[in-house]
Amino acid sequence: MRRLKFFIAAFSALALFLFLGGNFSPVSASATGAKEYYIGGMTAGFMLSAEGTEIIGLSEVSSEDGIRRPAQDAGIRIGDTIVAADGIRIKTISDLNAALERSGGKPVRLIIRRKGETAETEVTPVKDRKTGKYKIGVLIRDTLAGIGTVTYIRKDDYRFGALGHGVCDENKNPLGIADAKVFLCSVIGVNKGMRGKAGELRGLFLNDTSIGTAECVRDTGLYGTFDKTYDFSHAELVEIAPMSEATIGKAIIYSTVDGTCPQKYEICIAKVDEDNRENKNFVIKVTDEHLLAETGGIVQGMSGSPIVQNGKLIGAVTHVYCIIWTPAMAVRYF
Repeated sequence: MRRLKFFIAAFSALALFLFLGGNFSPVSASATGAKEYYIGGMTAGFMLSAEGTEIIGLSEVSSEDGIRRPAQDAGIRIGDTIVAADGIRIKTISDLNAALERSGGKPVRLIIRRKGETAETEVTPVKDRKTGKYKIGVLIRDTLAGIGTVTYIRKDDYRFGALGHGVCDENKNPLGIADAKVFLCSVIGVNKGMRGKAGELRGLFLNDTSIGTAECVRDTGLYGTFDKTYDFSHAELVEIAPMSEATIGKAIIYSTVDGTCPQKYEICIAKVDEDNRENKNFVIKVTDEHLLAETGGIVQGMSGSPIVQNGKLIGAVTHVYCIIWTPAMAVRYF
């Protein structure tokens, strides 16, 4: 099992929207008909890819000729992502390692993504005196991991939606699927939120409990197919309410803030904005005293928590900003 944390810029009252639809295309809840959906609320772990090897540190290389700094000399910076080497796509640490070894110490043309733009640079790998491997003096990662909340599972085909928002790294680079499996997570603690500082759930991947397969991540969330063997005996079935039925007043969110079992918590919808172009359709306020005592409100990791009003699913907790995922264990020097 891996311990991880999930970082997010959040408010105690968040905007929310529900995204559903065949082939994982987000559509308005009003177009879903009378299909039934299992309410989510369980915490799940996801592995995402930076679509390249991200530079998270620069280092020196000890060669036979002394200390060298190939990456730094080539103008490579922390936060850059290497996406190609000599015209070959770089997606993983292994890809970059192979490219450096193929070079034999000759210059390598790298395509770098920096703040959404791409540029080309040339770097000359140096043979490390101790290992005999060619290196350029960077600390990199290719995979990021985090936890979020499953919103719904469609009863007829087990398609699910989670998170309710897009995902990016610290440099605001969008992330794609790295590992198709979605794992159940056990929440083992909570750092409470307070004024000016978002709290967070602390959880463990239960690597022996795969609950689904991720298929795509979009601005509206993460989508995939749930495992049919999952125990739905305690899951509630609901229909989707059209946006016109959402009203200011009491509602319920389903979240997991301890262990693996979702619980109901009272909230109040303080604002409804059906026509908001940024999908900030509601603003909510947590009123449940137990949840406030446990978490201080909405915290990191609760994004995707389903919202039910008058017995129908009307939305999911989300927010405006990009989500920042912590790095997984795949970090090495090159």
